[in-house]
Order: sequence, then C-alpha cells, then structure tokens
Amino acid sequence: MLTETQAEKEAQKIVQQDRTKRVKDAKSEAQKEIEEYRKQKDDEFKKYESEQGSGNKQAEEDANREIEAKLNEIQEVGKKSGDKVVEDLLKAVTTVNAQPPDRA
Repeated sequence: MLTETQAEKEAQKIVQQDRTKRVKDAKSEAQKEIEEYRKQKDDEFKKYESEQGSGNKQAEEDANREIEAKLNEIQEVGKKSGDKVVEDLLKAVTTVNAQPPDRA
C-alpha cells in the first residue's frame, strides 16, 4: 500500500507528465500551423512575383526597343553628317586665329 505522501507524489508525477505531453502537442500543432502559413505566404509571393515580373519584362522589352530605335537614329545621323563633323573639327583644330589678349 502507498502512503498518502507517496500517492501525492505519484499523482503529481502523472499530472506533470500530462502537462508536458499537452505542451509538446501544442508546440507541435503550432509548428504545423506556422509551416502551413509560411507555405501559403510563399505561394502568394511567388504568384505576385510572377505577375509583376511579367509586367517588368514587358517594360524592359519596350525600353530596349526604344533604345534600339534611338541608336539607329543616331547612327543614321552620324552616317549622313559624320564626314562634315570630322572636317569641321579638323578645320577648327588646324586653323589658328591669333588675337592679343584684351587688357582691361
């Protein structure tokens, strides 16, 4: 037979084991909920990123087309007047126009 003190200790031990088990179960359940929430938010982010990414790609393609058009325009202007520009630069560099400085 158990004495009253031994019975109380045994009961406390059983209660403590039960509490420990409930805490572990609650922790495990909370961890599962956290993982589910994290996965849900990850999926939402990936969906958002793919939607926004396609918009950015379109804007990037549009910008590249504009750049190509401007470069072609600049090259055409260069082909048309490039020789004249070089001629004017050479003339400016080789023509000396000496003037005495103004004394104020």
